[in-house]
Parts: sequence; structure tokens; C-alpha cells
Amino acid sequence: MLSRTADHLYWMARYMERAENIARMLDVNYRMSLMPQSQVQEDQAWAATLRIMALEGAFHERYAEITADNVLDFMIFDESNPSSIRRCLLAARENAHAVRGTLTSELWETTNGTWLKMRDFTREEFQDVGAGEFFEWVKYRSHLSRGVTIGTMLQDDALRFIRIGTFLERADNTARILDVKYQILLPAGEVEGGAADYYQWSALLRSVSAFEVYRKVYRDLITPARVAELMLLRVDMPRSMARCLKEVYSNLQRIRNAQSAETERQAGELEAQLRFGRIEDIVRGGLHTYTMRLLDRVQELGNRIADDFLVPVS
Repeated sequence: MLSRTADHLYWMARYMERAENIARMLDVNYRMSLMPQSQVQEDQAWAATLRIMALEGAFHERYAEITADNVLDFMIFDESNPSSIRRCLLAARENAHAVRGTLTSELWETTNGTWLKMRDFTREEFQDVGAGEFFEWVKYRSHLSRGVTIGTMLQDDALRFIRIGTFLERADNTARILDVKYQILLPAGEVEGGAADYYQWSALLRSVSAFEVYRKVYRDLITPARVAELMLLRVDMPRSMARCLKEVYSNLQRIRNAQSAETERQAGELEAQLRFGRIEDIVRGGLHTYTMRLLDRVQELGNRIADDFLVPVS
């Protein structure tokens, strides 16, 4: 497959997944902001969302203070923010348009239709429908795109580059969501099992569609260590780091070329680390330190994939 075609497919998938994960991150913050807390705590939570995405500097260039309304506007509508939901859905559509002949008509129509709806969606409409309903719409459109991809695309290299882009982006965002919320909730929670503690951790689980999964797997109180274990190490949890790296490694094996051996080895090593890891060891060494190392390795893996398969960054 031509590097340029692979590049467009890979980034189409990454931007669609990124839009979904931004919606998830904002949704959990929005849910938590509705719980009893001080204004300082609420502002700290919104600031943490910007910090974990390395967007604090860009935000302060545009807005005087961190408030829920300002962060939502910046992360949903702001044309100057390349990681806003609007810009992500536009980028997914533009990459899809560039390889329209490689996609099925159903996948193109789904991606294009999502952007057209977002393009015409105004801030006034957002106020009318509410944040929760809007975030559900973004997640639904991403789910629809993924389902159409799996249901209509030929099982060839085009699909594999789409899958690699999807799961690499998901891995990055799962680690970020866990890290920022774990840091906020662990020191701020009540005695484990308290009412506020339960609702905060359950909101975090719902942000990655894992609340029912947690109940099925653990059948017990929601505890920080088990939340971390579910999101990092459970290979049977669709949005866990372990599952994402398993998918990345599996698809890299199928598209290997003459120069990708080291990339494949590093992906396999990271996948094995997560598959055989123990949450007790991770928590003992510090979850924040562990997730930061994971993020660095995921970023490095993305850089290596770009060098081996995609269009070089000029």
C-alpha cells in the first residue's frame, strides 16, 4: 500500500477516535461538576483536563480564566484548537476524502455525514440540547463509524492501518483519562465506599463505558486499584491499555515490512508488559509514574509507525 494512502487511513481513524475520547473526557468532568464540591475543586478538575492534554498554554492564549463554559467552548468548537471536537471531525473527514476510493461508500457517507452535522452545530444548539446529549452523539457517531468500518471494509492492509490508528489513539487517551482522574479523586475522595466516592469513581468508569463491565468482573465496591487494573491490565476490557496494545501489535504483525522489525518488537514488548503486569506492583511504584511512562512509549511507538509506514513529516 502507498504510504500516503496508509497515512490518510491511519489519521482518519485516529481523529475519529480522538473526538470520541475528548467527548468522554469532557463528559466525566461535566458529570462530576454536578456533584457537591467547591468552586475551586471544580475549576481544578477542568484545569487538569487541559493539563493532561498539554493544552493549558493554548487555552490561556484565548481565554482569561478556566471555567466550565470556557473549557467546553475551547474543546468543542474552537477552530484554533487542533484537538477540539470540531477540528478532529473535520480532519477525519478530510483524510477520508483523500482516500475516498479506498473506503466503502457506507464508511465515507458516515464520516462525511458526521462532519456535516458538526459543521452546522452551533453553540446555541449546544445550550439547548445539553452537554450530556451532545457527548452521547459524538460517541454514537464514532461507534457507528467503527461498526461500518468492520462491517463493510475488506480485511486487508487498509483495514489494518485503520485499526492501528484507532487503538493507538485509544491507548493514549485511556492512560490520560485514568491518570488525571486518579490524581484528582484519590486524595479528594471520602472514606472508601462513601457516597461521593462511589459516584465519582462510577463517573470515571462510565466515561470509558466500563461501569457494567466493572460490576460483572469484580462484583464488589468500586476501589481505585481495581479501576486502575480494569483500565490498564484487563485484556478483555475493550478500552483497556492491554487490549489496545494487543490490537496494535496484532495488526503490526500483518503489515510488517523490511524496516519495521524493531517497531514490532517494541509493540510486542509493551503488550507483554501489560498482559503480565500486576496492579499491586504498579500502585506500589506509583500509578502516575507508570502511566506517564506508558504515554511516552505509546508516543514513541506512534513515531516509529510513522517512520516505517507513513508519509514522513516535513
